[in-house]
Amino acid sequence: MMTSQDTQVINLVADIGGTNIRLAITENNNITEINCYQCAQFPSLIDVIRNYLVEKKLTNASINACLAIACPADDDLISMTNLPWQFSQKELKAELKLNKLMLINDYTAIAMAIPMLTDGQKVKIGGGEPIANKPIAVCGPGTGLGVANLIPVNNNWHCLSGEGGHIDFAPVDELDIQILQYLKTFKKRVSYEQLLSGYGLEQIYQALVVIKSEDLSTPSETKLTAKDISAQAINGSCPLCQQALAQFCKVLGSFAGNLALTTASLGGVYIAGGIVPRFIDYVKDSEFRTRFETKGRMSHLNQQTPTYVITESQPGLIGAAAYLHQVCQ
Repeated sequence: MMTSQDTQVINLVADIGGTNIRLAITENNNITEINCYQCAQFPSLIDVIRNYLVEKKLTNASINACLAIACPADDDLISMTNLPWQFSQKELKAELKLNKLMLINDYTAIAMAIPMLTDGQKVKIGGGEPIANKPIAVCGPGTGLGVANLIPVNNNWHCLSGEGGHIDFAPVDELDIQILQYLKTFKKRVSYEQLLSGYGLEQIYQALVVIKSEDLSTPSETKLTAKDISAQAINGSCPLCQQALAQFCKVLGSFAGNLALTTASLGGVYIAGGIVPRFIDYVKDSEFRTRFETKGRMSHLNQQTPTYVITESQPGLIGAAAYLHQVCQ
């Protein structure tokens, strides 16, 4: 795309996490020129972006940028949660001489990607069919538990982000109650994130070790990583790991079902993040969908609501591109 002065106009998108940053160019919602950098190799965000622009020979272009970042993005001053990067949005725009700059939360980007996904970029779990132009919800167990909601307004999608992963954990079955009792021995408050994250899967496993010993008074010293637990559960080598992963799927089903009821998400509830895509078949065979649908008098609503696991590897870039194109259209 060229202006009347023959200045190249570029739409730049980024997905910025605590470990990696991915940068790309977008035009007509297509993503190209994807580069991934390790954040620890750069002193600041501006250095990474400058490096990318130099590599792509875009230093003289007129740039519209949408950056998805894993931290709150509402204020001018941005302080990343898991990186020593701090910057002013105004100063970043000025120093890089950007035409436009939009910073959005990483789960806003993931939510914005959902309407763009094809059947090859997601896997359906259970029944229900999506209804067009109805709210969509997304949650993602990973380092934490991200949550966002997508609402249709005037032929556009608008994301309502928040901190839904930090709402109080509500036990459903007897084992949920026992796990909560164990966690309460060393935590004043237990949120869903304390179970639905990598750390959460580890805590479920540790709780089961203690419950099996019938002594809830002493925190478990047994240490297995979330990756170990899921691997041993899937290959069937550890019955306790199998039980931990099964309970994780149950709790995820309950939580996702709560999201569906909160905004009547008849457009679907989507599971994102780096954990669940590793064991989709396990989720299919678990009680995830049963717990999702079991909502008393409102069960019929969730039975109509489809659930999906996002398998696309770059939803953040796709969503940042969708957000940028919607704003600039």
